[in-house]
Amino acid sequence: MSRKLLASVVLITAALSQDWTQFRGPNASGLSNATGIPVVFGPDTNVVWRTPLPPGHSSPVIGRDRIYLTAVEQERLFTFAVDRATGRILWRREAPRPRKQVIERPANGPVSASPVTDGRNVFVFFQDFGLLAYGPDGHELWRMPMGPFNNPFGHGASPILARAKLLMNVDQDTGSFLIAIDKDTGKILWRTERPHAQRGYSTPVIYAPKQEVVVAGSYRVSGYDLETGKEVWTIRGLPWQIKPTPIIAGDVLYFITFSGESDPGAQEDVPPFTDALATLDRNKDGKLSKSELVDPRMIERFDEYLDLDHTGFLEERDWEHFRERRRGENGLRAYRLGGKGDITTSHLLWKNSKSLPNVPSPLFYRDLLYTLKEGGIFASIDPQTGEFLKQARLQGALGTYYASPAAADGNIYLLSEDGKAVVIKAGAQWEILRVNQFEEAFTASPAILDGRLYLRTSHALYCFAKK
Repeated sequence: MSRKLLASVVLITAALSQDWTQFRGPNASGLSNATGIPVVFGPDTNVVWRTPLPPGHSSPVIGRDRIYLTAVEQERLFTFAVDRATGRILWRREAPRPRKQVIERPANGPVSASPVTDGRNVFVFFQDFGLLAYGPDGHELWRMPMGPFNNPFGHGASPILARAKLLMNVDQDTGSFLIAIDKDTGKILWRTERPHAQRGYSTPVIYAPKQEVVVAGSYRVSGYDLETGKEVWTIRGLPWQIKPTPIIAGDVLYFITFSGESDPGAQEDVPPFTDALATLDRNKDGKLSKSELVDPRMIERFDEYLDLDHTGFLEERDWEHFRERRRGENGLRAYRLGGKGDITTSHLLWKNSKSLPNVPSPLFYRDLLYTLKEGGIFASIDPQTGEFLKQARLQGALGTYYASPAAADGNIYLLSEDGKAVVIKAGAQWEILRVNQFEEAFTASPAILDGRLYLRTSHALYCFAKK
């Protein structure tokens, strides 16, 4: 495996194009082959330009000479095109907002999905409207209204492009689906329902050798045929509400699944729905009301977590999702790709349940795997065994991390909600090179291209380069 993995990583590094056209750059990897990226930077240091922008959680993406972002201003939804050289706003376009989804957790907002660009046109998703496509001068190419969506914590996944197909995964408590759209016409090419999936936030990635779309969601990771949308393989036994995006290195898939009450040993064998009805269904109507339940945990979580379609009752689908949730197990996993059917056991390389992040996606860089856990806990991991090589707190940069790591020129860039921009020297025994301080929060992930570092704060977009 060692020789094969090394060869695969060399091929990946060589294939990384000079672009950052989607969330986390090439195939959501967080990797750039740019050099000369500054280690020391800040509001007054190594700044090429700073452009004030309305807030938004979406990350910047780059198409040729432009940077694209989405934002919300006075309850209005916008797409921005920014000149890479000067930071000047070239155009902004307002999206329709026929509804305003109530988001129950303040960590999210109405603008979380990052745009994706083919280098000329840009494609955006808003949970309060759907999909929109704009040309280079900001003229609308097509629109696809979608929703409303049933996700009380808001949306999180971003659209991606593969072979002229715009792919969007929409996981929610009811009606989850993966859709492929002709990027030029807006025509639906295929749509695959995902009835097993509940609320999810993970962006799809592409396994190029087999032309498969890999989606991490509730209870399973699935691989879909890019041309037809048919499910090719599955990995089961996972928890629900997945947030980190998987990464692919060669023929190996690395992904993190973490949900509350799903640590190893916490699993529970919940009886089938028919058995539950026989015991609990006092009025014999074939469904369960809150008053018929006896488990205090289920009564407490009835409205927010169990009654997925908000009918006031638990029907069979609600119950079966609850059973899956209680069976799911957290973990950082490595799987060999290229299989068919259920590969849960057959293709597992290793699993580690230590110190799992909730939101930040993992990073595979220079033959090592890295994870970033909330609270500022950073770890280097042997990608062949799952063994932790070094795990430590980021001294001087503790706090909450929503942004995912990015790497270039031997360094790793981490951004905290407290306004800390940490630069790590990559390696098994990684070390902190610099903690740069901002007065504005970071929730968007970095973009790195052509010797420049682009960071979005809560109030602005920065471009940094060595002077």
